[in-house]
Amino acid sequence: MTDTAGTDTAPTDTAPTDTTATDTTATDTTGTYGTPAPRGAWVIGGGSGIGRATALRLARDGYRVAVSGRREALLAETVAEITGAGGLALSVPVDVTDEDSVTAAHRAAADGAGPLEVLVCSAGTNVPNRWWAELTGGDFDRVVDTNLNAVVRCVLAVLPGFRTAGFGQIVVVSSWAGRHYMSAAGAAYSASKTALGALVETLNDQEGRHGVRATHLCPGEVDTPILRTRPVPPPPEEIARMLVPEDVADVVASVTALPPHVCVNELVVTPVWNRMYVDNSAYRPDGG
Repeated sequence: MTDTAGTDTAPTDTAPTDTTATDTTATDTTGTYGTPAPRGAWVIGGGSGIGRATALRLARDGYRVAVSGRREALLAETVAEITGAGGLALSVPVDVTDEDSVTAAHRAAADGAGPLEVLVCSAGTNVPNRWWAELTGGDFDRVVDTNLNAVVRCVLAVLPGFRTAGFGQIVVVSSWAGRHYMSAAGAAYSASKTALGALVETLNDQEGRHGVRATHLCPGEVDTPILRTRPVPPPPEEIARMLVPEDVADVVASVTALPPHVCVNELVVTPVWNRMYVDNSAYRPDGG
């Protein structure tokens, strides 16, 4: 069995990050994007993979998107694609493992793309040495800090504004491993992603009365470039059957488009040919 989407994201750099927003807002709203509405979305992990695809999709749906992540060059590419098609976006670098960086990034996102209505947390990491025989306390802490604690930091940043507005949508991009035990994910990843489900439940319990709704989104395997960096990458014929980032972005968009009184608490989305079943199935992979 192999890792789920999000398991193989690049390790997060915990070095201080310049959170000065680069505003490259487009004034021309023609092209493939809809006329922007006075609402904003903050996408964490927007430089690549699911986060990037989500930023592009939300911009096409009329959101002004604050695109955040560590790697400024990738953020700039996402913003350029959005603005080049007539959308509205700005780059907001952030180190999600640093509370001050998150606070500054939220301020820049709210100033540049506000009022913020949507938060999408799509940053995550794992470590190669994920078995107990090899795992170190430092690696465990790093994975949990990026996958779980970073979500808390971002949520705490947006909640006051969401409460004041009486509405806010939070989408936490988790993993198949956040819903089902998955041996290949390892201890740190499994623990951090499973905890996200409980985190989202507490949000809906305590903040739903203020109009805030949260979704624990659990994708199966997704074909992203980082997939090829696994010690044993899946063969091309299996990668071809996986989800692509745009599939998950479409799911996020479907959640954000729902009426304010509707909450999707948890959502699991996988390829029809799901390797998580095949690797544990009593049936032969060829269907026999």
